[in-house]
Amino acid sequence: MKALFPYLRGYKKESVLAPLFKMLEASFELLVPLVMARIIDIGVRNRDLPYVLRMGGLLVLLGVIGLACSITAQYFAARAAAGFGTALRHDLFVHIQSLSYAELDKMGTSALITRMTNDVNQVQGGVNLVLRLFLRSPFIVFGAMVMAFTIEFRAALVFAVAIPALSIVVFGVMLVSIPMYKKVQDRLERVLQITRENLVGIRVVRAFHKEEDEKYAFEDANRRLVRQQLFVGRISALMNPVTYAIVNAAILVLLWQGAWQVDTGVITQGELVALINYMSQILIELVKLANLIITVTKAFASANRIRIVLETEPGMRDGARTELKDASVEFSHVSFAYQGAREDSLSDITFRAEPGQTIGIIGGTGSGKTSLVNLIPRFYDAREGAVRVGGSDVREYAAEALRSRIGIVPQTAALFSGTIAENLRWGKKDATDEELKDALEAAQAIDIIEKKEKGLAEPVLQGGKNLSGGQRQRLTIARALVRRPKILILDDSASALDYGTDAKLRSSIRAFDPAMTVLIVSQRASSVWHADQILVLEDGELVGVGSHEELLRSCGAYQEIYHSQYPDGDGSGKERNGAWTV
Repeated sequence: MKALFPYLRGYKKESVLAPLFKMLEASFELLVPLVMARIIDIGVRNRDLPYVLRMGGLLVLLGVIGLACSITAQYFAARAAAGFGTALRHDLFVHIQSLSYAELDKMGTSALITRMTNDVNQVQGGVNLVLRLFLRSPFIVFGAMVMAFTIEFRAALVFAVAIPALSIVVFGVMLVSIPMYKKVQDRLERVLQITRENLVGIRVVRAFHKEEDEKYAFEDANRRLVRQQLFVGRISALMNPVTYAIVNAAILVLLWQGAWQVDTGVITQGELVALINYMSQILIELVKLANLIITVTKAFASANRIRIVLETEPGMRDGARTELKDASVEFSHVSFAYQGAREDSLSDITFRAEPGQTIGIIGGTGSGKTSLVNLIPRFYDAREGAVRVGGSDVREYAAEALRSRIGIVPQTAALFSGTIAENLRWGKKDATDEELKDALEAAQAIDIIEKKEKGLAEPVLQGGKNLSGGQRQRLTIARALVRRPKILILDDSASALDYGTDAKLRSSIRAFDPAMTVLIVSQRASSVWHADQILVLEDGELVGVGSHEELLRSCGAYQEIYHSQYPDGDGSGKERNGAWTV
């Protein structure tokens, strides 16, 4: 929690004024039993109605002033807590954006969403309550004890015994429950993970008729969460009855001891009532403090989880280079493994792509195609060897400078809520409508806006749910082309397109910018056989490099892929019926 205190620096005034006004309210509250004692001992005893009315008016005045102080304190506390939460959420989001793919893979999407939402809300609520009650409750507890000693020393000894006993209960429960609340948060994270996976993959769940299995998995995770919550809840629930028992026992002792003290004239009836009122105040404040501690315990658990994310250093450091000399791409004895993996995903990969060349990358599922192209924009760092772009190691570039020259079309066509134009301008924020249409033409996607009533202003639902798979893929290709990149990476981004559209797409991309280096990842032989150079991957190893004709003669893995897709092919890249040519 201490690591998050700097987020309150911008709210120093509110952080001071909130507890200050709360203690002012508490000060007026501590005066109430003394006023009541005077009403009883002077007003009631002497049947002095004007005195009782004057003192009653004083009680009302104390109440009004206390209410004003309380409202003011609530305002400052809420302002500070809201500002704290906003700043923390912003920095957490920015920090997550700075993490490499390796750190993001390790933490998991669901975990990071929980940190950004539930955990930040828990900490924000804890800050609000701390500013309001953390000083007020102890102030009233010890203030009531001091006031009791000013009334009568021996009677007040009960307070000296009761308060330490109450403190042991309160802080004992806190120490036991803090680690348990961390487990509760972990269980909640698992429930959120299952929920997210099911919402994202609902079509797959229904396609395989797995609704009952997923319901059972959710119920099991939810049941574990409830069990953990009940367990820690029972421990926390001990606080209130135990504190009530201790305070009520102290009141009984006060009544028993105070009765003979009043009878012998040591204290007055009003003073005895004041002592009982002070004990009642202690009871109320300790109940508040108990609830505060439960909330703060949850906040501490959440704060530690947030701290772990904020203290996670990005595994990649930016270089200083900002300019690419050319659009060449070179891999020199590159090996790569994902974090925690026992084996390399890529082993000793070496090849060179000259500016303006088209490089095809083909291989079976899990052969390492996507892993290879992810090293070019430096989403991951190679374990061994060097990846060079424009003749320089990618580690030497500033990430923004490197990626701004690379157009990337990932396997999953990700679109965002907004309009078609807004999605395309992710590639270039100041792109004109003409530039957008040029990119759409090259991506074979101009028909999409022509068929839409609003054209480029047509709304896109979250994830592009109102578009077909092929439309989404073509729009993401257009988005990459808008920035006119020096290097274009198409990671299996035409899988939803028919063969004719795929062929037109490759031809138009080549014509769009002849100097652009294009890397095409695909499992279709027809998507790569026109390439200047084809890389054949198998189990993370480069088993073939060359043109289509060369690989058909010399590479068994490529022959197997080609003939599995075109059993009637003549080995030249042209089908016997003449439908497809190199």
